[in-house]
Amino acid sequence: MNSLVPPPSPPATPALARLAGLLTAHAPQDGSFQTCIPGVHAIRASNTSTELVHGLHCAALCIVAQGAKTVMLGDESYEYDPSRMMIFSLDLPIAAMIRQASVAAPYLSFRLDFDQERLSELILKAYPDGVPAVPDRRAVYVAQAGEPVIDAAARLLTLASQPEEAELLAPLAMDEIVLRLLRGPFGARLAQLGRVESHRIGKVVDWIRRNFDQPIRIDDMAELAHMSTSSLHEHFKSLTSMSPLQFQKTLRLQEARRLMLSTGMDAGLACQRVGYASPSQFSREYARHFGSAPTRDMVRLRSAGLSEAVSFTQ
Repeated sequence: MNSLVPPPSPPATPALARLAGLLTAHAPQDGSFQTCIPGVHAIRASNTSTELVHGLHCAALCIVAQGAKTVMLGDESYEYDPSRMMIFSLDLPIAAMIRQASVAAPYLSFRLDFDQERLSELILKAYPDGVPAVPDRRAVYVAQAGEPVIDAAARLLTLASQPEEAELLAPLAMDEIVLRLLRGPFGARLAQLGRVESHRIGKVVDWIRRNFDQPIRIDDMAELAHMSTSSLHEHFKSLTSMSPLQFQKTLRLQEARRLMLSTGMDAGLACQRVGYASPSQFSREYARHFGSAPTRDMVRLRSAGLSEAVSFTQ
């Protein structure tokens, strides 16, 4: 497993303390809370994780104001804590674990979901002469948020308590955050989303996400992306760290686990529901992904009281 650990975070700043206070107000208890501003969320957790939480994370900016978290994409591990931001430029199946949290000092995170259409417009403004090439095109990365971005996030959350003003001013604050990201040292990474290749891979990701229970023909995916099959594989893996088939398998296994936990569905029916034709193949791949066979995994999770805490969709 590759661990992508950024340098230590600097001491907490007044802007970060303000953001933490606003997150506490908007997330009065553990959970993820949608504010009155579409796409703006406050997230709180008072306990560290005992299990990796698996699920689909949407394209978004996340800033940790307090606590620490580990996110895994494929075989890559990303660590982030106060003042660091994590940016997802595609919908990605990940696993996550809260590493630092307590009742006295809960994990607090700000999340801004990207409006893809507006993001594309702002990329053109930030890079009128075209987006510069970058060597690493991964669709997730961690970096220091910087005081201006943290301050803008705090002002956006302040507006979330003022619905009438938020309707007029929130779009401006959201544009400010995105433009500051695009004009920052890692802006070209985010702007890769506006490149033709990334847009085409995004269409394939979206198709797989909506049709994960259907068979995939790589030739059809290449045609959807207007790429050769070799180019599709290269660009898809560069962005997601997985092949299209691995991406689909991850989504299938996550959904099967969710179905068994939330509805009590047995492994055989869950296997069929997510598109597997072979129960034995499903059991093998499930055990490889989650560490134990489906039935044993369900017994372990339920006996540990974790049936509500091991899957998510953001």
